Order: sequence, then structure tokens, then C-alpha cells
Amino acid sequence: MINLAEYDISRSTGFVPEKFPVECLPQDYYQPWESLVENLPALILNKSIRRLIDTTLPVLSTEHLANEGEVRRAYVVLSFLTHAYVWSFDCQPVSSLPPQLSTPYTDVASQLGLPPVATYAALVLWNFKPALKSPGQTYTDVSKLTIDNFSTVNTFTGSIDEMWFYLISVQFEIEGAKCLDVGMKAATAAAQNRPEDLTTHLRSLAELLDNLGSVLLSMEDMCDPHVFYFRIRPFLAGWKNMREFGLPSDGIIYGTGEPQTYSGGSNAQSSLIQYFDTLLGVVHHPTGVRPGNHGTGSSSTLTGAKSSLNNKENNFMEQMKFYMPEKHRTFLDALSEESVIREYVNGCRSERPELVLAYDACLAMLKSFRDKHIQIVTRYIILPSRAANNSKTLRIGLASNKKSSSTVGLTEETGESGGARGTGGTALLPFLKQCRDETGDPAAGSWGRRILTGGILNLKYTNRTKKNVDNIKKEIHNPSFNLEQENEAGHW
Repeated sequence: MINLAEYDISRSTGFVPEKFPVECLPQDYYQPWESLVENLPALILNKSIRRLIDTTLPVLSTEHLANEGEVRRAYVVLSFLTHAYVWSFDCQPVSSLPPQLSTPYTDVASQLGLPPVATYAALVLWNFKPALKSPGQTYTDVSKLTIDNFSTVNTFTGSIDEMWFYLISVQFEIEGAKCLDVGMKAATAAAQNRPEDLTTHLRSLAELLDNLGSVLLSMEDMCDPHVFYFRIRPFLAGWKNMREFGLPSDGIIYGTGEPQTYSGGSNAQSSLIQYFDTLLGVVHHPTGVRPGNHGTGSSSTLTGAKSSLNNKENNFMEQMKFYMPEKHRTFLDALSEESVIREYVNGCRSERPELVLAYDACLAMLKSFRDKHIQIVTRYIILPSRAANNSKTLRIGLASNKKSSSTVGLTEETGESGGARGTGGTALLPFLKQCRDETGDPAAGSWGRRILTGGILNLKYTNRTKKNVDNIKKEIHNPSFNLEQENEAGHW
């Protein structure tokens, strides 16, 4: 079975490194980079960052970077400087990068197996540090500190809102390490034909998934939607599908050569989120394209599931693997070949109703998590975008109210109306809603199919039902629950 350590994954911190990232490159040679990024919020505020990069920053070689930790640090620094340069407040976004940025950025990105753009890894996984350090004490082990003692290394705005936005994702990843451990045990149990152990592990996974949703909602504690939408989010955007916001449709030029299009940082680049889909056999399709027979859970769809999971053509979730650290995406590919949980559950659903219920409960909790994500997106992006025309705050990029004829809100693939666009370049709500709905498609039991194709997880309660997600969690521990009984609400 899969050895997580071989893929740079920890059982205690998940996809987050076990050791704290490098906070500052130690070589004096790289201080021109570090000086700019340390003062980045002020340089964005006084609208001088682009001028300083053009006139004062030398073209630095990456040959003095001593180890992978320093290469990662260089990648983080250049990600922040590049996005600040492109989306600067003082004028229109640029269509090309100077060699001071493009030459070292493409080099370190190549060494890491990542694209030269601000990815989830640059913004979150490799961009945190201890908030307080006791005199004489060295902090290296991430698992020995709690999220209450974490801070970010770099931000665009210097605001607590932006720090909190990144740190919630760090907490999400570390909390998700428990899911990784339990999920791999479940995959092993399925491969070794141990249905009782598989049932136990899936029950535990369902409860852990529910907790991750609570972590996500804590975003609201310290990150204000207005600040996020107008001040933070514009800098997270990449150069894909951004023509309406001032960039060429074919992306930007890195020094010389052909233009390149890359998506910006996105939660879809979290290996943890895609881990759940891969583990449980959830298949995602291009936005607006959802084949029939969904929600049947039938084994006849399983062959197509494997091929769809590996189909990188016109599939945003699959494309986002390109933006993950190389070992992490290799892990997901290996897991997609080895995990047989969905097939196993469907193969014995008539003999193992408690296993079917535990599996469907995992899907229910994952779908509930995606509902919470849509709630956050609605509050932080959809609602502020509707009020944008009434705001006089200085705006750039994704926060601007510019509209270019018929391209606004259209998906590149289907041309359907999509409204607000994500930092990854997608039509936001159609993409997220389809991901949520597809999460319930593999449901194995009739009860699971009813609740996952509508009903309580879409908040469509009838007058007769009082059940909620907490009831589901209780029922997965009740082996006498009859999967085939008619639900008290009738039809969802």
C-alpha cells in the first residue's frame, strides 16, 4: 500500500510540511528580493512596487539556493512580487514580466515541478511561521504548536484579514491530517477485504469531515468580506480567463517567448480536498457537462469513474493538480489507482447495509462541506460583487466593475452565464454547485441517494421532517437502521 512519507505527506500535519518553512533567505545575495517582499504592503499602498522592480531589482541567479526549503522560499517571494507587479494599483495590469522576475521565477518553479504563478502552496503551505518565539528557543516542528501560535510570513496587504484567510487554510490542512490517516486505513481495509474495519474507518472519516466544515466557517471570525473582495482577492488571480479585467486572453509573457496562461491560487489546488474525492471515488466533469445516470451508485458507472478521474481534458479539478507540489499530485494519481472503496462498497451493499450507510455518510459530510464552502463564497464574493458599483474604493482586477461586452461571466468551455469569476478563472457558482452535486453521485444506498440528490443537504426541508446532519451522524452508528425504508419525509 501507499507510504505517505514517500510523497512528502505527514500523518501529523498532512500536506503541510512537518518543519516550519524558511522565513527569510539567509544569503545576502537575495536581500533585494527579501527587502521588497518584507515591505510589500507599503509598496503596494504607495503604488511604487512596479517601478522599484523595473528600476532597482537586479536579475538574480538561483544557483545560491542551498536546499529545497530555500527554493520553496524563493518561490513564495517571487510569487508575491510577481502578482503585486501584475495587479499593481497604479495602472493597468501588465502583459509581460521583466527578466528580474521571469528568469528566477521560472527557474525555481521548474525545480519544484510547479507553474510560475501564486499557487495554494506558495500562499498557504509554505507561508506560515510561529507567531511568538521564546528567547533562546528554536521552533522547527509544526505539530508541537497550535494554530493559535501561527502567523503568516508574507501578505499583500499587511492586514489581519489576509493573515487569517491564509491561516484558516493552514489549520484546515493540519486538521485534515487525521482524515488522511483514517482514510488510508479505510483504503487498506477495502483492499484486504476487511468489511468490519472498513465500516469503522468510514464512520470515523464522516465525523472528521464534519469538523473540517466548522474550520472553514471560522473564516468569518477575523476576515471581513469587504476587505477580502476589494483588497486581497485581486492579487490572488492568475492570468487565465482574465481578459475582461485587463489582461490579454492568451496570458502574459515571461521575459520573452510565447504568452503563458495560468490560473491563480484556488482551494481546488488543495491536495486534501482532491484526496477525499479520489479516496471515495467522486468523479468531477467539466462545468456544465454532467453525464446521465448520476445518483444511481451502480457498479456500471465505475469503469467510467476511473477514466474520468484521470481525464485532464477540460476538467478544472484535474487541471488544478498541475498547480500542486509534484509529490502530492503523484500521490493522488497513485491513490486513484489503488483505492477500491467505492467498488468494494457497491460489491457488497446487499450483504453489508451498515457499510453502505457509513460510506454514504462520508459522501454526505463531504457534500455538506461543499455547501459550507458555497456559503463562504456567497458572503465573500457574490454579495460584495453585487454591491461593487456603489463602492468608491480603489479597485483592480477581479474587484473592478469593468465589463467587456458579452464576455463577462461566460465560461470558456460552454459560453454559459457564470456570473462572478474565481481566482482560478472559472465561472464560480456553476463550478462549485456542480462539484457539490457530483459529490453525492456515488451514493450506494437508496436512503443515501435520496438525501444526496436533494433534500436535507440542499436545505429543502419539508414540514414533516426534523432531521438534519447531526441525525445522520447518529444514525451511522445504528446498525439496525433500515436503508430501504421509506423516509418519513416521503420524497425529498
